[in-house]
Amino acid sequence: MDNIIEIQHLSKTFGTNEVLKDIDFSVKKGEVVCIIGSSGSGKSTLLRCVNLLEKPSGGQVIYKGENILDDKHDIYAYRTKLGMVFQQFNLFNNLNVLKNCTVGQIKVLKRSKEEAREVAMKYLKVVGMDQYINARPKQLSGGQKQRVAIARALSMEPDVMLFDEPTSALDPEMVGEVLKVMRELAGSGLTMLIVTHEMEFARDVADRVVFMDQGVIVEEGSPEQVLLNPTQERTREFLSRTLNK
Repeated sequence: MDNIIEIQHLSKTFGTNEVLKDIDFSVKKGEVVCIIGSSGSGKSTLLRCVNLLEKPSGGQVIYKGENILDDKHDIYAYRTKLGMVFQQFNLFNNLNVLKNCTVGQIKVLKRSKEEAREVAMKYLKVVGMDQYINARPKQLSGGQKQRVAIARALSMEPDVMLFDEPTSALDPEMVGEVLKVMRELAGSGLTMLIVTHEMEFARDVADRVVFMDQGVIVEEGSPEQVLLNPTQERTREFLSRTLNK
């Protein structure tokens, strides 16, 4: 399997605070990678460096064999290859569900309105939100908003989907509906990089789990290895705190 994204010696500093330290990891085509770790461990910053919402302080972000941080690369073109789903949905509140899913396609990918609508409807159906195309975000529950946000990202037909704790802003009863959609996407062969605190989901869905602590990758491997038989003391401590809640 080929690496779609490869991170080499990545670092990120905010002022004097070194949030990411010499990070190396990769995501292969069709792979589902879950990043776990406590708050402040650098997980979300790593995701934001992958799609260059944050500019790394050092290192390389290699996409399909090329370092995107070279001056010659168009960051905006690169970003269209990555679908991003945020904690807080980030939908356009003044647009209905359908327009939320077509505006990026029309403006960025230069698709016709008809084509954009067709693609949007396809993915709204996938997430179970095709009945709500005329609704505004304020009329939707948190779980519904997040499903629309997933459909919007999928409508750009990206190479990789990035999820930044997609269930952390949801009420507990809505978490399941979003995870169900994500499980189905993982089963469809989509390449996914997911920052999550849902350990059961990571165990069931991930091909690989990455545990971060204090800006470094402490341990990575299969879910069985990292979640059930961790080799590092820090991983064991984190899991005993998380799983005993």
